[in-house]
Amino acid sequence: MSTKDYLEKDYYKVLGVPKTATQDEIKKSYRKLARKYHPDANRGDAESEEKFKEISEAYDVLSDEKHRKEYDEARSLFGGARRPGGGAQGGFGFDLGDLFGGTTGGTTGTGERIGDLFGGLFGGGRRGTTTRRPRRGTDVESEVTLTFSEALEGKTVPLRLTSEAACPTCRGTGAKTGTVPRVCPRCEGTGQESRNAGGFALSEPCRECHGRGLVVDDPCLTCHGSGRAQSTRTIQARIPAGVADGQRIRLKAKGAPGENGGPSGDLYVAVHVTGHKVFGRSGDNLTVTVPVTFPEATLGAEIKAPVLGGQPVTLRIPEGTPNGRTFRVRGKGATRRDGTKGDLLVTVEVQVPQKVDETTREALEKLRASTNGDDLRSELLRMAREG
Repeated sequence: MSTKDYLEKDYYKVLGVPKTATQDEIKKSYRKLARKYHPDANRGDAESEEKFKEISEAYDVLSDEKHRKEYDEARSLFGGARRPGGGAQGGFGFDLGDLFGGTTGGTTGTGERIGDLFGGLFGGGRRGTTTRRPRRGTDVESEVTLTFSEALEGKTVPLRLTSEAACPTCRGTGAKTGTVPRVCPRCEGTGQESRNAGGFALSEPCRECHGRGLVVDDPCLTCHGSGRAQSTRTIQARIPAGVADGQRIRLKAKGAPGENGGPSGDLYVAVHVTGHKVFGRSGDNLTVTVPVTFPEATLGAEIKAPVLGGQPVTLRIPEGTPNGRTFRVRGKGATRRDGTKGDLLVTVEVQVPQKVDETTREALEKLRASTNGDDLRSELLRMAREG
């Protein structure tokens, strides 16, 4: 795809989104259109295949913040480029091919060739440049085990991480002491090369230098020419309050350092939470089972329920409370992301005495006699017979 074609295409219009669209809106529109025009869903339809390529081309640019910004700036500066049918828009009498494809002229006010300025977009730019592109550090994974209370309250924990960093022997050059690497002859130091992808070019890491832009003839004995080596460090990581067992926490820019001024990767921490003797957890709510006596459940009572890390709360149990009924205490659960708290769910469990004295036995016999006419199981047996 030529630079001229690139600037003449309205990628926002192709994806059906406004110029102010967010990345989420762009992604949503792309997915919708991609499903509609995907070659697998339109076998033998050349028009749909071409449309799919156009959609993919637009998304490749607009989904990348850097490329999108460069595209917008290029369209703003050269939006009056020559139409395919001839003639210039806005009174400009030049051809974009002269600006971006020529070997001389075409400079900005600062003396830079315009092809160099937008070379990141067009896959070209000035050949022979030795500017190495920044590379983002890799993501790192770790894990930590917290107690039930620590997970609810949050905790700062030390984490020992092993990741790649600049080799301490060669200081990241990859070359043996006393030697220096040379510019990669394939990509001429850019670390990138273009690949034709059916009508437009895709930029990918150079196959010879693997994206470094440099080739090492006499490699460092420590890193074997990669410029990277394993590094161990300890950081203090803050695990937020309310984290759940099995949750994966992302700590931005806490991963491996980048190269050539690139940003660090992210750290992902898998959290394991030990159980509690009294409390359980259901989402943002804590759970607890409280025993009650038969008279308390039958006649009603006020009971005490424990609260994790606080004073017990008093609950009013109404008359005729069945076994297993759950009561809700607001704001006594786990901390949510917005700082609010879940609830405490208190489930009552009616306890049956294992031994009874004579007085209790007489009272129970009187109770049984008073309810002798109530057959609680008759309806159950009837439904079982009917199937």
